[in-house]
Formats: sequence, C-alpha cells, structure tokens
Amino acid sequence: MNHRAFIASTLVALSTATSAAWAAEAAAPEITTINLAGREVPVVKGGLYDRFRSNPPLSVIAAEAPDVDLSWFKQLKKEKVDIGFESYSPNFYYKNSRVTAIFTADLAKLKELMPAKVREQVQPLQVWPGRGLIALTAYTYRYCDNDSYNEIGLSVVTNRPGSTSFGPFTLMRQSMSDDFWGYVLKLPVNTELARVRGVVGYNLPKWLTDITFKETDKSVVVEIFDSETKKLDVTLETQKLTDLSSKETLVTNSFTNVDQKGQLTTGYSVSRQLSHASSSSAESVHLTLTDGSLSAYIKALKLGKLVKYEYVPDFQGALYSPKPL
Repeated sequence: MNHRAFIASTLVALSTATSAAWAAEAAAPEITTINLAGREVPVVKGGLYDRFRSNPPLSVIAAEAPDVDLSWFKQLKKEKVDIGFESYSPNFYYKNSRVTAIFTADLAKLKELMPAKVREQVQPLQVWPGRGLIALTAYTYRYCDNDSYNEIGLSVVTNRPGSTSFGPFTLMRQSMSDDFWGYVLKLPVNTELARVRGVVGYNLPKWLTDITFKETDKSVVVEIFDSETKKLDVTLETQKLTDLSSKETLVTNSFTNVDQKGQLTTGYSVSRQLSHASSSSAESVHLTLTDGSLSAYIKALKLGKLVKYEYVPDFQGALYSPKPL
C-alpha cells in the first residue's frame, strides 16, 4: 500500500470509529435523579416514569409507540395506591417478551427456602416423590410504565393459598385455567428503578445486576452477571420455536410472600400473550452455570428434567400491587 492510500484508509477508519462513538453517545439516554420511597433513584430523563410516575395517558403511548395495540389496556382501570410510595395499580407493560424453563427440583430444598409463615398457606407442588417444580423466566420489558429493563425470575411452583395440593393434578388444573401460583426466590433486574419499586412496593427479592438479551436467527441467549464480581454467572440459551400461535391468551401469575412488616401478602400479574409456543424437548433449553452466586444457588436446587419450555416473543402485561392475604 502506498503512502497516500495508507493515509486515506487511516482517515476512513478514524472517521468510522469516531462516528460510532458519537452514535453510541447519542443513543445513551440522559439520566436524572428522582426521590422514590426516600431513595435517590436514577431514571431516564423525559422517560415515561420521569414524566408520569406509572400513570401515563394511553394517548401518550399511542403517539410514542403507534405500533402497539392498546385495546386491552383501555379495558383496565388504574387506581392510586400507597405501596411505600405513591403509585398506580396495575403497572402497564406494553411491549415485552419472555422465555420460561420449568424444571423439576429437590422438594426438600424448595420447602427449606420458603419462610415458615408462607408454607402455612402454600406448599411446593410435588410432581413425584421428592421432586417439586422451579420456573426460571427471563423477561425483557422493552416499553413499559417503568421505561425498559430486563428481569430474571426464579420461582417455586405452589398451590393456591389455603387450598389442598394434589401435586400433578393441581398443576394440570392451573395449566388448563392459565392461573398459576408461586413463591419468588430470586428476581434480579438491571435498573435501580425496577429494583426499588420491586423491593419497597411489591416485597420482592430484587437486586441490581447486569442482564443482557441477545437474539440470533434460531435462539435467545440471556446472560446474567454476578453483582459482586461482575463476571458472567448464568447463561440461559433457548430455541426460537417456529410453531408460534397468534391466538390471544390471558395468563395469570400470582405470588405469595411476606411484607416488610412480617405480614403475608399476595400479588399478581396478568399477561396478554400475543405470540407464543411451548415445547417439552430437552434440546430447546441449555442452562450454563458457573461458580457465581446465582449459579451456586441454582445448583443447590438439584434441577432435573425439563418439564416445559415457553417461548413468548410478544406479550403485554398488567402488574397489580400486593394486598394482605
């Protein structure tokens, strides 16, 4: 390469790198700080939460996201609530996706991890002797009242509070009615806004860490990093199933837990599934664990057979504030 060509190629490379840096800087949202439940919380400046505190008019959503179908949300009524801070219930999630892997797990360990007060009302479902069920779900909320964030749920599948558990028959009944109950063990998120709202307002075991979603033509890859070491902790790789159903399905997921006053509470969310598919093939899910803290926790559950995998690339949601049980 002659001297002139070398200079030209260098200038092109520098220009490309500078443009990429400028683009990245321009794409990064400006952050402001708000007071939430006595805490200083960073939020997207001018974002939905900064402007409306969980109560944006649907006309604003329609203007900012004209591709989102708001017909379902128009049927739901928000009410002002005090959940440790002023908010509105339900919280709306307009455009989201998730993957869920349900495994068998050690029943004795699941019982051990649930508070005694909770076990007085609900028990892990026993699908066969010594084995219960654990659900590992990765959510990406692309557009919601809390702006956008990623979340990982690790939950014990339980019976409804106060009802008798008949193991697999109870699971079958919940599946047929799309009405599921659980106890949330872990719920890491990647924004401080989601963490504070979840811990203070919903009594959920949230902490802040990096969570990334990557998609290829055939798979969804979720990476969860250790909040202390910052190293890759858990990787969940799942197949993009092709036999997608566009039949609208409403699914209710309820949870029982203990609030900050030691009282039993229950809350729930409703999901409007717009695109979904499921599989029981072990080939559809690949879970990679390391020596990180969440990996160690999952290893202690002694996961077994994959019972069901759910691929839901398009759903909407409404999360209701918890109430005394």
